[in-house]
Amino acid sequence: MQVDSKYLDDDGRPKRTGTIWTTSAHIITAVIGSGVLSLAWAIAQLGWIAGPSVLLMFALVSYFTASLLADCYRSGDPVSGKRNYTYMDAVRSNFGGVKVKICGLFQYLNLFGVGIGYTIATSISMMAIHKSNCFHKSGKKKGCHSSSNPYMIMFGGMQIVLSQIPGLSELWWLSTVAAIMSFTYSTIGLALSIAKIAGSGSFKGSLTGISVGPVSQTQKIWRSFQAIGDIAFSYSYSCILIEIQDTIKSPPPSEATTMKKSNLISTAVTTTLYMLCGCMGYAAAGDLAPGNLLTGFAFYNPFWLLDIANIAVVIHLLGGYQVCCQPIFAFVEKLAPKRFPESKFITREIKLQIPGFGPYNLSLFRLVWRTVFVFSTTIISMLVPFFNDVLGIIGALIFWPLVVYFPIEMYILQKKIEKWSTKWIFSKLLSLFCLVISILAGIGSVVGAALDLKAFRPFKVTY
Repeated sequence: MQVDSKYLDDDGRPKRTGTIWTTSAHIITAVIGSGVLSLAWAIAQLGWIAGPSVLLMFALVSYFTASLLADCYRSGDPVSGKRNYTYMDAVRSNFGGVKVKICGLFQYLNLFGVGIGYTIATSISMMAIHKSNCFHKSGKKKGCHSSSNPYMIMFGGMQIVLSQIPGLSELWWLSTVAAIMSFTYSTIGLALSIAKIAGSGSFKGSLTGISVGPVSQTQKIWRSFQAIGDIAFSYSYSCILIEIQDTIKSPPPSEATTMKKSNLISTAVTTTLYMLCGCMGYAAAGDLAPGNLLTGFAFYNPFWLLDIANIAVVIHLLGGYQVCCQPIFAFVEKLAPKRFPESKFITREIKLQIPGFGPYNLSLFRLVWRTVFVFSTTIISMLVPFFNDVLGIIGALIFWPLVVYFPIEMYILQKKIEKWSTKWIFSKLLSLFCLVISILAGIGSVVGAALDLKAFRPFKVTY
């Protein structure tokens, strides 16, 4: 039965209030994450020709397929059709069967991996703050090492608290703050690069990237593939696009129209920042471009500016973690009551009155389950704290299925694209090309992780 009132949408759920700006904030928070910090390193592996070209290619492909996916939020009529609340719901409406399980596996594995990547990136920034202040006080480079473990535990503790926010709709304020922080540290990273270029008086780098010599020919190949995976990770936000779209207020205009405008704004903004940070970082450092843009320059000069940048990274990733992990929380919390409807532990909520914030429904199941989730991402991060390798593996693993394959296949099915037509052939060739790219990126990232593991001791990482 269709229900519409002052407080409810046509599906009987509370009125959605999202706009083009809140939606753009969610997307920017999800897109400009830890991936932007590795782009200077990625472009250093590929060079001035391939680096920017690959980055622009991923931007165009992601925007194109995200626009296709936006049309999948409603089945049938784009204004009054049945809503698909999640990416899996959209796949279920179009295909059903085993493809839904495959989609869910890749989507939630990716989001879990993003949580790990963000935990690692946050600890790196926290250690950089410690190191820059240590250098400033001592004036020496000795004795300023610190372990990543306490910072990961600290980040995990903050996420346990933030994870009790019920859903994405209530996270708009955190996404807005996080989006502002992403611009802050990206701008500082860009400024540091420009200052370094001005200081040296020259642009570094080469047309083909890092030279054979410092690395072997085989290493260059693997690292180039890994760099492609890092860039893919930087544009892999489609896996939560439907969930973000479900926060947009009801028509008119249609949710798809608003989402497409948000996609255009977000892609243009993020690609501009990516190009500036990646290219200027490479121009400043050349073949020695760091894996993390904000931790590879002189930590104590100027130490206060680097502190501000790394604090901005931490604040941004606090929000980014939530935007990316809320879909996992929602999936489990929707499934559990169906499986165990008689369990009071799962279904019971306790109403608490919080001064200044109003009533809050405390769910013991939500408290325990989300705490366990954050705990698991923190422990794994402490076991495998390889920033670039993790980003590359995640990007390679999910780019093709979630960003390319499912949006294209659902578009072909919904629009009834005729087989062997120009649109059909183009779509299939694009999907095949991206599959090959993802496989190569995955191989390079796995090889990089395997090499790092040879000299690694669990829980013993210092910086």
